[in-house]
Amino acid sequence: MIEKLSAIGGRALEEIEKTSSFESLDQIRVSLLGKKGSLNEVLKGLSGINPEERPVIGAAANEWKRKIEAALEVRKSSLEKVHLEQQLQKEKLDISAPARLAHRGSLHLVTQTVRRMMQIFGRLGFDVTLGPEAETDYLNFEAVNIPADHPARDMQDTFFLGPGVVLRTHTSGVQMRSMLAQKWPVRVLCPGAVYRCDHDATHSPMFHQVEGLWVDKNVRMSDLKGVLQFWARELFGSDTQIRLRPSYFPFVEPGAEVDVSCFRCRVKASDDCKICKGTGWLEVLGAGMVHPRLFEMAGYSGDTEGLSGFAFGIGVERIAMLLHEVPDLRLLFQGDVRFLSQF
Repeated sequence: MIEKLSAIGGRALEEIEKTSSFESLDQIRVSLLGKKGSLNEVLKGLSGINPEERPVIGAAANEWKRKIEAALEVRKSSLEKVHLEQQLQKEKLDISAPARLAHRGSLHLVTQTVRRMMQIFGRLGFDVTLGPEAETDYLNFEAVNIPADHPARDMQDTFFLGPGVVLRTHTSGVQMRSMLAQKWPVRVLCPGAVYRCDHDATHSPMFHQVEGLWVDKNVRMSDLKGVLQFWARELFGSDTQIRLRPSYFPFVEPGAEVDVSCFRCRVKASDDCKICKGTGWLEVLGAGMVHPRLFEMAGYSGDTEGLSGFAFGIGVERIAMLLHEVPDLRLLFQGDVRFLSQF
């Protein structure tokens, strides 16, 4: 029996040393140490052996079992090390290969347009001034010559936040804040979000304006036209023309709608022009000379002889849509990366 155990154990150790896979190693373990394994079969036969020989044979069997288990563990560790090295070689990263470029965002089209206009007017000496979007009813309306019973209030559907507080319908309140905060001369640019109850393909409940104000001695309508002509040519092209059409705004007198020549067909009206619809002109903003009532509301007194000024207001989304031929205003606010990434 001792010889049989030695033969089984010796052969097992040789097979364990030669095996090259985890599957084969596990098969050897089962064939030797499993319930029906060769080593256990020997141990089951101890009952038919002389009682004096049983301890010797049992000790020999247990010793071979210990040697086989140790050999299995050593071989398993060796195979794991080889497998890991093969996997590392297979999955090795080539750090010299060019990396995939990360996605980079960009400024929103509205922000780009605002910054472009701020840069243009900044070259003319306008300082940027900001104000609160939740404005007092007084500064939003009455201080800019729109009293409670004024019909102009019907032109702007307003969001009321509470008694005497509204979401500003224009940034004109910032202009008045500037005049209240400093003595003339005043030359400010007031960009920001404004709010009105309106929503369709060309209107949004929230949109953006850039308003400008210039107050000083002997400021004339021709100065207003010159500033807007410079802005239009910088924005739409050096051969752009502007025209002023009489219009009414409660905070200016006289007031005007300002058109620019169509940058697609340049006044030579073309019936197939999708930009100007064959008129040759595009309406872009409202402007005019500051109403004297605003100077009174601002507390300008004393030496005011010859004091005058002009103001203008530009819808940013309108300009962005014209420059980039965006067909629907709502595209600017839907957050579709496919659309925004074009700009």
